[in-house]
Amino acid sequence: MYQIGQPEIDAVTDVIRSKKLFRYDIGDRCSTFEKRWAKYLDVQFAHLCSSGTSALTAAISALRIGPGDEVIVPAHTYMASAVAVLAAGAIPVVAEIDDTITIDPDSVDDLAGPRTRAVIPVHMWGQDCDMGRLMKIARKRKLLVIEDACQAVGGFYEGRACGSIGHAGAFSFNYFKNMTCGEGGAVVTNDPLVSQRARCMIDCCGFYWTGRGGDTVPFIASGSRASELEGAMLNAQLDRLPGMIRAMRKQKKRILRATARTGLVPARANSLDWECGSHVMFTLPTVGQAQAFAKLVGCGICGNTGRHTYTEWDQFYSHEGGPHPAMNPFNFRENRACRKRYSKDMCKRSLDILNRTVMIGNHPDRSEADTAALIAKIKAAAVAVSGVA
Repeated sequence: MYQIGQPEIDAVTDVIRSKKLFRYDIGDRCSTFEKRWAKYLDVQFAHLCSSGTSALTAAISALRIGPGDEVIVPAHTYMASAVAVLAAGAIPVVAEIDDTITIDPDSVDDLAGPRTRAVIPVHMWGQDCDMGRLMKIARKRKLLVIEDACQAVGGFYEGRACGSIGHAGAFSFNYFKNMTCGEGGAVVTNDPLVSQRARCMIDCCGFYWTGRGGDTVPFIASGSRASELEGAMLNAQLDRLPGMIRAMRKQKKRILRATARTGLVPARANSLDWECGSHVMFTLPTVGQAQAFAKLVGCGICGNTGRHTYTEWDQFYSHEGGPHPAMNPFNFRENRACRKRYSKDMCKRSLDILNRTVMIGNHPDRSEADTAALIAKIKAAAVAVSGVA
């Protein structure tokens, strides 16, 4: 969480005092946020839900991806990107990342096969994917594109909002994201049929009452709707978002300029002027240097962030894709021909990059003096690790 205060307290308090905590036909905070979020992103439809995972699952299912289909996901992402594929009954196929710490378009092109229906580019740690190349590959390979913008809320790629470029996009508003309501998510699209199916995935009961007579026949799905408390807080957070993004983007550029002659190699940016700027990353020559640098600066290493790297997705190696064998996509007859074999060394190039890349978080409230002190620490660490093997 970056910023929270009286506006959020007032917004949530107003909802409690109004006693209108439920969104349908009672409150209007969720619907207000959905309209505002769609306008911010310049998309037609936005639907709130309970989490980023729910948003991804709704988006994948809304695009009619399911058993018999493969979906390409990056080797470095929170495991929810791949979990959502299994939740839709499809099989995830893992692609390499490149020096941007996001999915490698060449790997996507190489992996696309006869059963591949979609790709999920993840704007990881606020780093934009190369959406220009990915969309070209998707058109060539006839792939659907579901943007996972859960870690790039408020970021843009070459003037277009992250999450708005593909066939559908997903966002997370949990505690660790650029704006938050504690938990929560949203799915967005410009396709009215995808919008209807996403709404039904998020709340099939609500859709039954409000969607009858449309082009989508209501179907059964588990509920993941948001409450008016979340909607109220998100409206307050959205007011803060542009200022927070400007501050972090400015901070990142300042750090990169100030460290340009240190010998440190920044992770390549696909859209530096437009991304959300939540992290500065440097890829060191060796693992030892990365470890030493991280210790001196007090920052993290991309390869050591737990469930964000494919080697830590235990359920995939055990093929435990559901709560019951008959509900496990790895066991589905339709998925027999899908690629389901995973090994911890299948993306060696990604692991090499991740284990040598350090990540320094930015913060909109960091002062100019604190930023200067951080720059000094980075410069000193660069000198100190130059001789480390």
